[in-house]
Amino acid sequence: MSATDDDAPALPATLHGKDFVGRVVSAKMQRTVTVEWDRSVYNRKYERYSQRRSRVHARNIVNAKEGDKVRIRESRSLAKSVSFVVVEVL
Repeated sequence: MSATDDDAPALPATLHGKDFVGRVVSAKMQRTVTVEWDRSVYNRKYERYSQRRSRVHARNIVNAKEGDKVRIRESRSLAKSVSFVVVEVL
């Protein structure tokens, strides 16, 4: 094994589903961060797009700090409110 294999963090669960890119808005929990991203939702009545925000808790295995742009991926439920894992810091 090379030195890079030893430094890679072990994933807590099998990852599946979609990837999302967002920013860390809170890193005050022990192993979890709050990630937020913006998305556009189409309103058929007014034929316009409106901005919505999504916020999720994600398991922090790459030591992301508040303000970092990160990529997260869905996983199995790791806690009551945690179903995502931070894959990398962008």
